[in-house]
Amino acid sequence: MMTLGRHILAEVYGCNPDILNNRDLIEKILVDSALAAGAEVREVAFHKFSPCGVSGVVIISESHLTIHTWPELGYAAIDVFTCGDKINPWDACNLITEKLEATNITATEVKRGLFDEPVSVKVSNF
Repeated sequence: MMTLGRHILAEVYGCNPDILNNRDLIEKILVDSALAAGAEVREVAFHKFSPCGVSGVVIISESHLTIHTWPELGYAAIDVFTCGDKINPWDACNLITEKLEATNITATEVKRGLFDEPVSVKVSNF
């Protein structure tokens, strides 16, 4: 069965709250994880909330990595979505989890764009 991509949805617990509240470090962890997995980074956007928490996205040629942190709970929600078969999203997800010093992760992989047969694209002239 053909798929367009793989999407990891991760619940990461027991993380170091100092890391989760550090915008620059969170950005570095996600970018480094994307690169270590073999992805090509295109754009990066991160925001530090007050009083705490960070959200960010790393756009990669193969799709994206996102994170939302709750330092006060030691929790992060992470998505790693990769298209094609070049990049294994688990490589990036596992590295992020390790760098956050997490004690527990619950993750699910969702196959995106499932097709029983090859897709033919028809272009319409409007």
